[in-house]
Amino acid sequence: MPLTPTEKIWMDGELVDWADAKVHVLTHTMHYGSGVFEGIRAYPTSRGVSVFRLRDHIKRLFSSAKVFMIDIPYTVDQLVDAARTVVRVNELVDGCYVRPLVYLGYGEMGLNPMPCPVNVSIAAWPWGTYLGDEGVANGVRVKISSWRRHDPNAVPTAAKGTGMYVNSSLAKVEAVKAGYDEAILLAPDGNVSECTGENLFIVDHGRLITPHTSDAGALWGITQQSVEAIAHDLGYAVSHEQLIRSDLYTADEAFLTGTAAEIVPIRAVDDRLVGDGRPGPITKRLQETYFSAVRGEVDQYKDWLDHVD
Repeated sequence: MPLTPTEKIWMDGELVDWADAKVHVLTHTMHYGSGVFEGIRAYPTSRGVSVFRLRDHIKRLFSSAKVFMIDIPYTVDQLVDAARTVVRVNELVDGCYVRPLVYLGYGEMGLNPMPCPVNVSIAAWPWGTYLGDEGVANGVRVKISSWRRHDPNAVPTAAKGTGMYVNSSLAKVEAVKAGYDEAILLAPDGNVSECTGENLFIVDHGRLITPHTSDAGALWGITQQSVEAIAHDLGYAVSHEQLIRSDLYTADEAFLTGTAAEIVPIRAVDDRLVGDGRPGPITKRLQETYFSAVRGEVDQYKDWLDHVD
């Protein structure tokens, strides 16, 4: 989806104009992909715009950096405040997408990243539903990718690393060129891992199942965890289990979760309808509750919201 420029981007403690938020062509991360990032959403609520699980996302950013042995030169509190500031100064009262990025800057070249300066930026802009309003309402068509997800002993899949997303891009392009909306990647052992940027769930006889995360090459998802909490509160059993592709074909319902995508039903996998090919009742109930929660309409989840003002 195309970007809608806003006024300011936070870069290393300063607010700079969108058009001036630039890096040198020899920035280390541009060459070797050794950076970490987050995707966060803010929503309008009755108390004003609020960022959903902001602190949890920033904590995961620090965890990713630790895995990559990158020392972020700020505290969690400082980056939480910086994210709030970016949303506030850009007057994104109707909600937005927030992108913190930790990258290794200009000054060193070669495969040893340790001498490189560590830079941090946070941008925010209006961004609609990642897989489209039609996908949220009626579901998306997905395919099993020919590309496998990373082996966690090849790259650290517990971290949200920038360069690792080449794998996701290859799978996404393959799926879109073949006429699908999204791709599902299998783990190195052939079990189901995740989508290109989302975790996934199936519903089997009223029970929710989601694959194991880092050991299957999937990232632990904050939206995934939020949906698990909501499902438990609604009385549904949730488990982390190994899944194979035929489990997706025979599921009663299936859906994917992610910050950008939110909750999107899966209506077909490899041209096989999931259930009757329409969003199922459990998926719709979880969607309704989630969208109410992120907008501050459910009291028990209000501590997930970080108010900007």
